Amino acid sequence: MALASQKKALSVIRQAPDELIFERLASELVAELPERLSSRVLINAERLPDRPALVDGHVRWCYAELGREIEAAVEWLVESGIRPGDRIMTVGENCRALVVLLLAASELSAWVAIVNSRLSAHEVDSIRDNCQPRRVFYTSEASPEAEAHGLRHGAVAYSHSSLGQLRISALLETAPEPVESSGAEQVAAMIYTSGTTGTPKGVMLTHRGILYIASISGGMRHLSPGQRVYGVLPMSHVFGLSSVCMGSLYNGACLYTVPRFDAAAMLEALDVERITVLQGVPAMYARTLEYLRRQARPLVAPSLSYISAGGSPLDSDTKQRVESTFGLTLHNGYGLTEASPTISQTRIADRFDNNTVGRVLPLLEYRLEPLDDSGENEQGSDDVGELWVRGPNVMKGYFRQPEATRACLNEEGWLNTGDIARFDEDDQLYIVGRSKELIIRSGFNIYPPDVEAVINEHPDVTLSAVVGRQVEGNEEVVAFVQCEPGATLSEAELHAFIGPRLAPYKRPTRLVMMDALPATASGKILKGRLRDMAGREGAT
Repeated sequence: MALASQKKALSVIRQAPDELIFERLASELVAELPERLSSRVLINAERLPDRPALVDGHVRWCYAELGREIEAAVEWLVESGIRPGDRIMTVGENCRALVVLLLAASELSAWVAIVNSRLSAHEVDSIRDNCQPRRVFYTSEASPEAEAHGLRHGAVAYSHSSLGQLRISALLETAPEPVESSGAEQVAAMIYTSGTTGTPKGVMLTHRGILYIASISGGMRHLSPGQRVYGVLPMSHVFGLSSVCMGSLYNGACLYTVPRFDAAAMLEALDVERITVLQGVPAMYARTLEYLRRQARPLVAPSLSYISAGGSPLDSDTKQRVESTFGLTLHNGYGLTEASPTISQTRIADRFDNNTVGRVLPLLEYRLEPLDDSGENEQGSDDVGELWVRGPNVMKGYFRQPEATRACLNEEGWLNTGDIARFDEDDQLYIVGRSKELIIRSGFNIYPPDVEAVINEHPDVTLSAVVGRQVEGNEEVVAFVQCEPGATLSEAELHAFIGPRLAPYKRPTRLVMMDALPATASGKILKGRLRDMAGREGAT
């Protein structure tokens, strides 16, 4: 009876309470969300015409200029054959062209599949095959890799007077999706995640889902006109799309689009551009501290007022060292692509020494489902379970993959995060572990089947198993490899084989060659044992 009572208690549905954000209730902010991503930005173009809106290298636009660029791009896309309901795909990195394409497509009720150009050719092609876009736009000026993908695909070079150098694919014959008037139903963007199947899955994010994060999460960070936001998190990752890009532009702040992280460039921007808001992944902060130590120089960030980390677990040591150097609280949060992404975050007045990821965002529903009989309660507590959430930020599903959608999203709109969590007496959320085998490296999701499939392509490889290994402020990829009897394959040879076939962040840091992988009598590989071995590898 006691066990049954505990399970029943865990399954209780709770709703995060309404709360004040900038002296307004979250429920009021949600009620006024527009139906499209672009609507509020175009309103800002009239309301805040002279306020700085976007900085991309040497290009600086105020909101009036950004509004004109969006409107001009709508006409350009129509002339290019883009229709309401079409899917377009971008291959690139953060830049003004990507922002304008996203918002112009929003005005057209077209979807944008945002793809990081640093993915391998195989990965980009797999996503394109699934997405079946009307056109593909490559942001060549901001990314040499985008230029290379465009050349490989035979895309035509195009010099846009405002957006810079691009490549654009031929117009493809594709069927548009139905257009929904409601922003809660209309898809704005697709972020691709490979998932546990190893095949690309397009996470369909609605306008309302993204705008909920932009308004609520952005408001909690006090984003407003006058704030200058360093946008280095990639927009091909939902954190960079919803929280950084749309959070900034929705609330009238100025967004600095930065293609990729470089510690020296970021530190210069903090000083010269007087950046006020910095969001990143833990590894970015760890590399910044390392750079400052190596250069024996102090941090100069005269206007910085808010810093936060997300995208991967934040350990207490990294948090303390960052806070000591920056003199600010390093805020934390939790989410996943399928939740647009934020589920919880620490509030701006919070000061915690522990690893809480904050309270659940206002109005979201959540529950903890008991672990099954095989689940291990890592905390030795009865209040740990698998976290499920429901709310406007939850994805519409995976593009044209109903079975994969049903595996994590039920008919009542509940999303199974796959993460094991607990709450304390103050409703602070703690992520205990991941029930999925997801590895998060520098904020990027890595699914072991993706990496294992590539390793197993080598003719000398019989089996492989990929696990994550925790390192300071990050996670590494460790691959255990079993070769054919008599094979003489070396680690260097296998690294050379894997390199061109995987994005750099997916490549194993360590290859461990073994005579045989540990397995059960039925042949199931014992990944728990391998994780322990990976930990010992890191300690040697």
